[in-house]
Amino acid sequence: MSRPTASADVFQAIADPTRRAILDRLRSGEQPVKQLAEPFEMSLPAISQHLQILCNAGLVSQQKAGRQRLYRLNPVPLQQVSQWVSRYESFWQQKLDALGTYLEENP
Repeated sequence: MSRPTASADVFQAIADPTRRAILDRLRSGEQPVKQLAEPFEMSLPAISQHLQILCNAGLVSQQKAGRQRLYRLNPVPLQQVSQWVSRYESFWQQKLDALGTYLEENP
């Protein structure tokens, strides 16, 4: 089975805190690049590069509206992340249960 390229890998795309912040901003609806870039201390071309990686991973889609490009969140690929993380849920629940038992027995 071939591994997806880094730019198309959802895990790689969300590994960067700036890209996660962009996804968070897009939860409120589609936005142009300038609006997305406002809180970041980086150039518009740098934000555009982050958006391109998110688009390649399928997390963001874009459409032209006049002279602007509007970006929209596509959360479907994040299900892959959710499914992977859920496999560790029982592990952590067991650890927390053991800690609770230990604390009850050793006040």
